[in-house]
Amino acid sequence: MAHHDRYGLPVSTASDEAASAYREGVDLMLAGWTGTAEMLERAIAADPDFALPHIARARVHAFYQQGDLARQKAALARELVAKRGTERERSHVETLALAIEGRGPDAIAAMRKHIDAWPRDAVVLSLPLGAFGLFAFSGMADHDRARHELCERVAHHYGEDWWFLTMSGWAMTENGDVARGRGVTERGFDLRRQNAHAAHAVLHAMFEDGSIEAADRLVDQWLPCYDRAGILHGHILWHQALGALEHGDADRALEIYADVLQPTATQAPPLNVITDSASLLWRLSAYGHTVPKALWVEADATAQKLFPKSGLPFADVHMALFAAATQNREALAARLAVIEQRLADGKLPSGPVVPAICRALVAFADEDHASCVQTLAPVLDEVVRIGGSHAQRELIEDTFIVALMRSGELPRARARLDARLHRRPSLRDTRWQAAMG
Repeated sequence: MAHHDRYGLPVSTASDEAASAYREGVDLMLAGWTGTAEMLERAIAADPDFALPHIARARVHAFYQQGDLARQKAALARELVAKRGTERERSHVETLALAIEGRGPDAIAAMRKHIDAWPRDAVVLSLPLGAFGLFAFSGMADHDRARHELCERVAHHYGEDWWFLTMSGWAMTENGDVARGRGVTERGFDLRRQNAHAAHAVLHAMFEDGSIEAADRLVDQWLPCYDRAGILHGHILWHQALGALEHGDADRALEIYADVLQPTATQAPPLNVITDSASLLWRLSAYGHTVPKALWVEADATAQKLFPKSGLPFADVHMALFAAATQNREALAARLAVIEQRLADGKLPSGPVVPAICRALVAFADEDHASCVQTLAPVLDEVVRIGGSHAQRELIEDTFIVALMRSGELPRARARLDARLHRRPSLRDTRWQAAMG
């Protein structure tokens, strides 16, 4: 009997157990749910020569920055699929392997070709989507639009599929169509509630439309069904901490930090560990709340172990937050030297915005707000090139606005706040406006 994945694509295994476990493992991965690795390992055990669960397992290793294991499993998947795999499976394995190896442009090219031929291959389609996907980390200034357009192009192949609605709705939201994006994502969420990516995408829509209380209720009501080991567990509570800061409730934000975001408490992947901790602590401080120095020191020590070298611009920017807050000039200088060399060599797709942000953050921490403004102003429209989501990148604009206020440039600060408030309501921005008189 021939076996297929959930999207009707043939898979090269004769084992009922392997095919079933692979289908379930992929669904768990696409939902950001716990048990993904275990289910894929079950598929591998049932049919060790079945390539697809090996490459899917490699991708899960990559999520957690287990590079050696990810590359080993990707290499094995290549060997296996060459011996027993269809053309679609060979292309599938190769595309994922390129992404796992950090070969972004090659992976994007392979993904586009693959999706043209097999648009219902959801695992490959997932590669460019999301805030940490191939498009977001490509250095493109229009990656939000690119994700939306890709989803629109293949939408008729998916219909009311819970995963596709989740990701296409989020792409709409990030591309500026917030009301429609929220509605589409909520349809996907209703189809499968055990879907952390849907909960997360709805929270992004609520962030964009100012539904802070609704977001708080969503987290409180939904999160108990999601294990703390879930890949997005801590980050979903990071969103709730942002909501607390909208209300000026620093104590609540710090409680959330201590519970799930602090390096000693979190079970998140490394990139989330550093970005969620650094960005929340920085926001607290920039908004005028007291952050115990020990929290910065502890988080910085973990970050230096996880990301000792410059590489991913989104990570580098957050490492700069740590360096600025802890006055670790030596670490930042070493990282900046590598970034500048990559820029000079034409190997930094995100361009000069990365070193500019790093220098501006140091100026802000040094209370040289005029220099912070001067450094950030020319690159503010390019911040999108570092990747991540609107909610994550807004930290840079927040820093700019606070620097404007503290350096006495109140008309420019008001103009920036007015523009944001016309896009979405914000209690924090309204308070900042009132403080300026």
